[in-house]
Amino acid sequence: MFGSIFRNIMVAGLVASSALVAPAYAFERTDEGNVIVFGGRQAIPVLDPHIRYDWSTRMIQQAVYDALVKYEGDPAEVKPWLAESWETSEDGKTWTFHLVKDAKFHNGDPVTAEAVRYSFERGLKLNKGVAWMLKDFLAPEGITAVDDYTVKFDLRAPYAPFLSFLPWWFVVNPEQVKANEIDGDYGQKWLTDNAAGSGPFKLGRWEPNVLYEVTSVEDYWKGWPQGENRPAGVIYRMIREPAAQKAALQRGEADIVEGLTSDDYVQIAKVPNIVIEDHKGMTTFGIKFNTQKGPTADINLRKAIAYAMDYDALIGIYNGAASLETSPLPDAMEGHIEVEGMPRQDLAKAKEFLAKSAYAEGGITLDYVHVAGLEEARRIGLVLLDNLKALNINVNIKPEQWPNMVAAGADVETAPNMTSIYATPISTDPDAVAYQYHKNSWGQYYGIAHYDNAEVSKMIDEARAATDWDTRADLYAKIQKQIVADQPEVFGMLQNRRWARQDYLQGFTFSPVRFTGEVDLYPLWIKED
Repeated sequence: MFGSIFRNIMVAGLVASSALVAPAYAFERTDEGNVIVFGGRQAIPVLDPHIRYDWSTRMIQQAVYDALVKYEGDPAEVKPWLAESWETSEDGKTWTFHLVKDAKFHNGDPVTAEAVRYSFERGLKLNKGVAWMLKDFLAPEGITAVDDYTVKFDLRAPYAPFLSFLPWWFVVNPEQVKANEIDGDYGQKWLTDNAAGSGPFKLGRWEPNVLYEVTSVEDYWKGWPQGENRPAGVIYRMIREPAAQKAALQRGEADIVEGLTSDDYVQIAKVPNIVIEDHKGMTTFGIKFNTQKGPTADINLRKAIAYAMDYDALIGIYNGAASLETSPLPDAMEGHIEVEGMPRQDLAKAKEFLAKSAYAEGGITLDYVHVAGLEEARRIGLVLLDNLKALNINVNIKPEQWPNMVAAGADVETAPNMTSIYATPISTDPDAVAYQYHKNSWGQYYGIAHYDNAEVSKMIDEARAATDWDTRADLYAKIQKQIVADQPEVFGMLQNRRWARQDYLQGFTFSPVRFTGEVDLYPLWIKED
């Protein structure tokens, strides 16, 4: 793809007993420039931007596609992208976006209002992936291409978080998609491993479960922030085990890696020329109770468990790269308040609540389910097991594959007693987290607690429809307090987001609204000596 490739490898020496090595240059030099190598653990099974999103998928989607707006910065802000400006009607129901006039798809077609209209219609009609964000408020017939560069959205009702979700709605080229439709599938099969975008990168080699490559578009319509230092491309190389990722970084086979264990990050930070990116994000960890079935349907038992938990141990597992939750909403989210009375370890209180429950003497076994292979979640389960011994409660720690865990948790009857869930809000608006506690979220992984408080659901509905921020802020304060009072989960901690990179890899930017290992590839570049 890039012409003749050769790797510049430096001689590296072992560091005595630690077996750490000084880093080599991992990037590949090609006729077109430097190719950055990213070592990641998660595959990309479906690239279609309207069908699926997770951190690895979204990282490549954002490389090859553009949206009307984009999240940038810390704190995260919505920035103009394909849309250079927009306005909202006084009643909050009509949004009008004015597009830039120089954006073009990779095949040379202009990015028009019709392309935007088609893309949103496609996402809504497929009703997968991103559809849930807008479908309650936006119908396909509510989207109008006013002229070539003006698109209008008429919502069924005011929806304050509308703009905050738009960075997730990528624009596809209608002509390319339609040309590759099979039996009216909106091009789903073709877009699984092909792209019809206008982003800064095009797809290169695509070898599922091995590597995924994107090549930079030299004349990208928005230009390149690093100028002539624009990379030739990025190779996302699959490395499934943290130990192998660390070794790849040390041996000069990767320029940046994600997903190392907490101990690995501490160790590799000591290696010369390695930089640890460590940022406070919005990813929360909680132990979700099944609030409807089994012993954890008893609120007093849930409170007992919450007060028995050693919260400081959570921070210890992450070697300090975490902070305790002070509310169901992450600290960086607008509308967050510190809720008074958030449980912290207090065995006397735990026993008081246990005595009020139907299980006053304990004597029960509760399942704790976590994602198989996620070491920190397993260790948290061990902390829980040890803590609940004081209440004469046994914990059965069960690793499970993510799809199976989500499938079991979707049904009240099969949802485990306790499930470890990491959740990253996909919007800076408080609705992105609050709605997890709405009854309509049952069946989703973030609704695995099957929490049901009619008053909370009503307040959530009112808050997402209100156009006045003060009204919304007051509602979200009440929502946070009531959720904590109902204890649908053990509110744990905010996990820092970490990557390890070679010091010559420049342009790394952090924004807390991105998913776990996700990095914006657009500004990255290699600084050579």
